[in-house]
Amino acid sequence: MADGARSLRGGGGSPASSPVLGGRGRAAAGGSSPPGHAFRRVTLTKPTFCHYCTDFIWGLAGYLCEVCNFMSHEKCLKNVKIPCSCIAPSLVRVPVAHCFGPPGHYKKKFCTVCRKSLESPAFRCEVCELHVHTDCILFACSDCRQCHQDGHLDHDTYHHHWREGNLSSSARCEFCKKTCGSSEVLSGMRCEWCGILAHAACYVIVTPECTFGRLRNMILPPNCVQLFSRNFSKLHCFRISENLQTESDEDDDVDGSTQGSTKDIQISTDSSKQTLKIFDGNDAVKRNQFRLISVPRIAKNEEVVEAALRAYYINDDQQEYELQTFTQQVLLSDDVINRNDAAEDSNLGSVFRESVPEAWIIRAKPKDEEVIRIYPAWLSFLATFVLCTLVLFALVIERMVLDNQELILNRLKDIRKTSIRQMNQTRFYIVENSKSIVQVNLFVGGLPPQLSPEEYTNILKEELAIKTNVVSVSHVYQAQGAVVLQISCFSEAERIYMLVKDTVVNDKPLNAVVLPAVMASKIPQNCCPLLVFVNPKSGGLKGRDLLYSFRKLLNPHQVFELTNGGPLPGFHTFSKVPSFRVLVCGGDGTVGWVLGALEEIRHKLVCSEPSVAILPLGTGNDLGRVLRWGAGYSGEDPYSILVSVDEADDVLMDRWTILLDAEEPAEGAENGIAEPEPPKIVQMNNYCGLGIDAELSLDFHHAREEEPGKFNSRFHNKGVYVKVGLQKISHTRNLHKDIKLQVDQHEVELPSIEGLIFINIPSWGSGADLWGSESDNRFEKPRIDDGLLEVVGVTGVVHMGQVQGGFRSGIRIAQGSYFRVTLLKPIPVQVDGEPWIQAPGQIIISAAGPKVLGCSAQGRNQSAGEEKVCQTVVAKEKNE
Repeated sequence: MADGARSLRGGGGSPASSPVLGGRGRAAAGGSSPPGHAFRRVTLTKPTFCHYCTDFIWGLAGYLCEVCNFMSHEKCLKNVKIPCSCIAPSLVRVPVAHCFGPPGHYKKKFCTVCRKSLESPAFRCEVCELHVHTDCILFACSDCRQCHQDGHLDHDTYHHHWREGNLSSSARCEFCKKTCGSSEVLSGMRCEWCGILAHAACYVIVTPECTFGRLRNMILPPNCVQLFSRNFSKLHCFRISENLQTESDEDDDVDGSTQGSTKDIQISTDSSKQTLKIFDGNDAVKRNQFRLISVPRIAKNEEVVEAALRAYYINDDQQEYELQTFTQQVLLSDDVINRNDAAEDSNLGSVFRESVPEAWIIRAKPKDEEVIRIYPAWLSFLATFVLCTLVLFALVIERMVLDNQELILNRLKDIRKTSIRQMNQTRFYIVENSKSIVQVNLFVGGLPPQLSPEEYTNILKEELAIKTNVVSVSHVYQAQGAVVLQISCFSEAERIYMLVKDTVVNDKPLNAVVLPAVMASKIPQNCCPLLVFVNPKSGGLKGRDLLYSFRKLLNPHQVFELTNGGPLPGFHTFSKVPSFRVLVCGGDGTVGWVLGALEEIRHKLVCSEPSVAILPLGTGNDLGRVLRWGAGYSGEDPYSILVSVDEADDVLMDRWTILLDAEEPAEGAENGIAEPEPPKIVQMNNYCGLGIDAELSLDFHHAREEEPGKFNSRFHNKGVYVKVGLQKISHTRNLHKDIKLQVDQHEVELPSIEGLIFINIPSWGSGADLWGSESDNRFEKPRIDDGLLEVVGVTGVVHMGQVQGGFRSGIRIAQGSYFRVTLLKPIPVQVDGEPWIQAPGQIIISAAGPKVLGCSAQGRNQSAGEEKVCQTVVAKEKNE
């Protein structure tokens, strides 16, 4: 049971620790021979490195695999344990499809299939370290990490999941402590779970069991997650809202394999060689997908067949296959697919006759008898069994159960006609004949808030035509206008998911998220999983890279993209987890968004007070500064960030509720008729500003909405703040005439100011100390958990600039726990960086409970300014 929890190959293979499944071909059966490789001696014309030992190959000769381009010293040949790409799929114990995002440029990376550098746009798996060329994607081995149960497998022990290559040149082997990385070739091994590094010669002697490494207490173990993923792509399962173009590559892209193959096999100018188009069965003919091979004009049939098989990474004996000729006229004929597969004359000395055909197609020769391998699945005693087929591909894994009356030989012949590679990738398993309970959890958001479960069900019936016999509403989140559907039919779940994308209710589009089920009872006692929220729009789009890094370092099911359904799907997924922490990657507005959602759903969580850490990606990042997470993310190693989160201390922090009750209609009402805005409630964590402070935020917000593409760096963002501030430098100080302030039931006379700010933390405007550190007998020393807010005034833009420069402090006005502000005219207001124009009326600020449990980073480097704003937190910790 334990061995089945990992890929046997895992990107590099581990034949020493587990039995080989389905090994075939010449080298696979050769004992000491390199697994599956077809090495030949070649003359070196440029500096070359060995893929096994990473050393330079001195001299003029090396040994190159004609299939996967593995280069080796002669002395290293006998030690090579890395399997060739042609047999790698047959070594996988538990096939898991990869999750490819859109193509991109990846410098200093190598393709796992052909081992060549990724010079052109290529693909990478969003869950593991696999990188492949565009034309190699169909030949990638289905050996991604198994991050959840699919309803059939259950394991509690895990082995290392090895992936070869793409390590930094400074990487060191865990076993021999020597350098194992290389920037020149695909070499070295890395465990996808614990991150352990090793040489190709050393990884086979590493203890096979994986303990998830330093981050084991933060990782959600795969055996604790259940997801019925049939009919859903990997992008849907891991909630990745990337461009889904790659999902249709197999169906729509007719150039995926043709364009890429021409970069490897150039059209030969040598008159003694010929370039041929090779189709792999009927399916390739239909799609017009071919690969090019270059062979001598005097090549024998067997030589051309062998070259064609290598082009498709097939390691079978070439004597079992043949090539059939197809002219352009035949390719366009509908009869090609249905014609009788007559064998060509195998006695001919050369495949070239008087005229060279335009294309060839690989066919399997007819056999008098067949050898069929039947693999055992996870069997139970005293059960009846059925035979099923498993087709392995990098993009998708298809499972089909054979009918009782179906002839297995007929199925095999049909697959052979369709594609030789598909036949090569098909396994026959015997599995238990039992009907598993299907339960797909689908989060649907964007619905009208504050409705009853019956009303939500009626809306779903009307808009989505749900079938109530297989669909039920399991959870309702009325305040957020969201429900969780429990669906017992795969096809119905897929239909609803796709339909939601095009559905609008009350002029608001719906959104759907496939949710995993976390089985809390299986979580280890000392495990406190980390729930990660990332806003990819924050921090100059650095959130995209962080999403990939955190999915790779943790279980992807604990990483949520906030632009895909918001924080609620993540909190619902972790609702039964007894203890967990939260990491929010974004600006102060993003942190407030997540904390607001936590406040609304807290009563439905088993862990009602998870501590919250921050990776600051915004422009100001004041809360991140106070909690010692720094002024902003600047490309630090994501692994070290997770270690800091694991070592962080918990601190309490006040949160405040702001009631906005407008007594007059807002400006801009149509036809001159309008009703007052309904009262609304917002939550505040950092500060609330009225007047010039909020006006600058509002102008910045409008500028970003007009040209969002330009706001991709903190430096530019702060420059825009300075620009809009200079435009308002001549404003008059008359805010005190437009508002009235009441603190703890007492009227407070306001001085001549242009801005009024309520601060909860000792950091404002990107790290400025607005309250100041001077002692004051009138007020208590501020703390982030004292239940008090500080009220400060500023006289204008110049005063604000002096505060941010550290030359002055704000005007201390009051300190209290309950505030009432009366607006006599429309005034700009901002809460934690989110600005708007508030109509005349009342603003009431009071404490919200309970307090937030934040994570304060320890040991991270702080600048002098950041240390100053952290003094309050440090003093509190010392007092405790």
